[in-house]
Order: sequence, then C-alpha cells, then structure tokens
Amino acid sequence: MKTAVQPTTADLAHELRDTIGRLVRRLRLEPGPPAPQLTVLSRLDREGAASVSDLAAAERMRPQSMAQTVGDLERAGLVSRRPDPADRRRLFVELTPDGMDLLRTTRARREGWLTDALERELDPADRALLAEAVALLGRVADG
Repeated sequence: MKTAVQPTTADLAHELRDTIGRLVRRLRLEPGPPAPQLTVLSRLDREGAASVSDLAAAERMRPQSMAQTVGDLERAGLVSRRPDPADRRRLFVELTPDGMDLLRTTRARREGWLTDALERELDPADRALLAEAVALLGRVADG
C-alpha cells in the first residue's frame, strides 16, 4: 500500500498563494471598478473617512498614486472630500451614496458568482470542509 506524501509547509504556501491568486483574478472578471478603486471604496466602507495619505499608508501605495485613484473616484462621484474639523488644511475622503451603491453591487455580483461556483463545484461535505479551512485562513490572515 502506497502512503501519500505530505506536502511541506513551503509547498502548501506555494499552492495556497497560487490558488488564492487564481480565485481573486476570477472574481475580478465580474463587473465593477478597477481593483485600486474597489480597494479604496472598501476601506472607506470598513473604516470610515480617511485622508489620502492615510489611505496610501494603509494600502502601501505612494501618496501620488493614491491621490490619482481618489481623484478618479471623486470625478466619478463615488467619493467626496471634506475638511477635517480639527485641521482645516487636511481633507477627509468619504464614500458618497453612489460609491456605496457601486460597492454593494460589485460585492453582490462577486459573491453571487462565488456562491454559484461553490454550489456547482462542491458537495455539502466539501463546503463544510471549506468552512473549516476559511476559519483557519482567517487565523493566518490575522496572525
């Protein structure tokens, strides 16, 4: 009887990175704003208003690149800027109702595709196993 060879932790890390990358690329095929814009909209939704420099630091982007992204979102009516009440020279970026609507629509499309794919590709036992794996991945992400 042949025994299965356990992958090394490095092999597992490689496969996980590759698989998550393919999944993210597939999700991005669903309609919605470009990834940098979606990232900013999502962060503003999760954390509230922020300055361009705070957004750039949080996303590890150059402030000039973040300013361009925020400018594009502002021109599209998806974010607005308002002065910081504590420092009128500083501006906060916040979601507009149109930005929130686009974010919700994009999330719903992507989660809808993923729901359909999980139901189509995985049986109930596989989905239960995936739920356990998601919890473990959450620990890794938060660690």
